[in-house]
Amino acid sequence: MKAMILAAGRGERMRPLTDECPKPLLKVRGRPLIVWHLLNLVRAGITEIVINHAYMGEAIERELGDGARYGARIVYSPETVALETAGGIANALHLLGDEPFLVLSADIYCPYFDFAQVTDVLVDEDMWGNPYPPEKRDACWIYLTPNPFHNPEGDFGLTMYQVANAGEPKWNFSNIGVYRPEMFKAIAPGTHARLGSLIRQYADLGQVGGEIYEGDWVNVGTVAQLEELNAPPGTRKAQS
Repeated sequence: MKAMILAAGRGERMRPLTDECPKPLLKVRGRPLIVWHLLNLVRAGITEIVINHAYMGEAIERELGDGARYGARIVYSPETVALETAGGIANALHLLGDEPFLVLSADIYCPYFDFAQVTDVLVDEDMWGNPYPPEKRDACWIYLTPNPFHNPEGDFGLTMYQVANAGEPKWNFSNIGVYRPEMFKAIAPGTHARLGSLIRQYADLGQVGGEIYEGDWVNVGTVAQLEELNAPPGTRKAQS
């Protein structure tokens, strides 16, 4: 399985830190956010990685190189202007191949997420070996978390591994998911499009599976959150 790390955002809320450093390279506990992902992906056997970038992309490429020092093979998908999440994926589709692939955001911190679990979540056949028709199988599988302070209402309902736009309780979308490439083929390269909207379309069709992840997970969106993660051991407050 290939993975794509979304790293094209400007990180406006992280200014002034992001005036001189792209958000994925901001450090948590001495290690850039994006490097935490690289190491965990390689540990799980996922070594072919696509990274998109726009703002200060040359700094990301200079820091990570071809990925060899991490045991990975990195290729880049540069964007002149950031194309949003689904737009960035569609623009890199030629690098991701024809099989389901993993996508995660560079600016989340989830140091104990086991990426080995994602490799077989999308299935093509039922338990008797009968192929699912395309319109009946999951188009993607997403991971949800308990709602963080910045998203108290949540995003999606979940019933028996089936993700829905309605229903209670709602859970937070973690920005980690596995997707079939056909989800993005209607988005022309260079088009701006958001992943959340696309997931909701497929959820309405009953084609989104998912599960809850309750381990450490932080969407690092503010300087205060970064400082909290870098606080000395024993002083960090519970914040996700």
